[in-house]
Amino acid sequence: MIPRTVLRTAVVAVGGNALLRGGGPAAVAEQAEAARALAVPVVALADAGWRVVVTHGNGPQVGFIKRRADLAASLAPELPTLDLDMCVAETQGGLGSVLATALAGRLRGLGRTPDHIAALVTHTVVDADDEAFARPTKPIGAFYPAARARELASAHGWTVAQEDARGWRRVVPSPRPRRVLETEAVRALSTAGFTVIVGGGGGIPLVESADGGYRGVEAVIDKDLTSAHLAAALGADLLVITTGVERVAVDHGRPTQRFLDRLDREEPERLMAQGQFPAGSMGPKIRAALDFLAGAPGREALITSPERLGAALDGHTGTWFGREPVTPARTSLDDTVTAGRQ
Repeated sequence: MIPRTVLRTAVVAVGGNALLRGGGPAAVAEQAEAARALAVPVVALADAGWRVVVTHGNGPQVGFIKRRADLAASLAPELPTLDLDMCVAETQGGLGSVLATALAGRLRGLGRTPDHIAALVTHTVVDADDEAFARPTKPIGAFYPAARARELASAHGWTVAQEDARGWRRVVPSPRPRRVLETEAVRALSTAGFTVIVGGGGGIPLVESADGGYRGVEAVIDKDLTSAHLAAALGADLLVITTGVERVAVDHGRPTQRFLDRLDREEPERLMAQGQFPAGSMGPKIRAALDFLAGAPGREALITSPERLGAALDGHTGTWFGREPVTPARTSLDDTVTAGRQ
């Protein structure tokens, strides 16, 4: 669908965990169902006159793919193992297809043309000397009990870390994004009226080689930081980051927990200095929002859950960064989402 009047650009970042609500194996049917629910507010946002660019994470999925490849190679030595950059590429293809199909299906269900959806394989350049390569922090794959996590770490040379009460996960390097190679392709498609799915898993990680080319590296880039970088490069007006909670909270999970409806730039910096937003959880999302706001005046960022995205875009919930939240004129995204669930 080509919007009749395009006023602004929004980048909507979907978490890999948001497509696996049960937290178990990466079943395609489960991810497709979650994508169909997410397609309702995304299409409504486009209907309200926005150019929409969708990015997505792959934390659970990339770990499953890597583990599957390693197990297969151990059983059949003629099968190659996969480095993390190629595992990211696989998640871009699979999850890009799931999201594109869901968006196209939503458009078709509304009687619209479904052929203005594009999913791109994208590459993100990082610095070869980024300190993240020496300090893995990005959790991927399944949750394990402590003993099993240590057993796998010993057997495969993993670095593992506890991620709240759910258990332990493998952690890998997560360098900062420096450039998305396909930025101009995204701009061209978006300007032409396509809803573009891009930057999956933060992008396939590359470093520049001495001969002027590129080579893949063992890393998974944080999709929120890539989303902020891409949004700034595209001149977007709004960055939306979906996660497992409706609003950002301080003292998360404690009796003193307090939700935050709106944040200026100074307060989250102060809270992060107090250790409120961990690096493997809410920290990168807050940092991505602040990075995006720092690029130009008038930008806004929103953090909320996929289930409440419509209500948040209407200004009823979520944690907003920047000015007063923008509500698309004469369009109730919250009503649209509610109707889509019935």
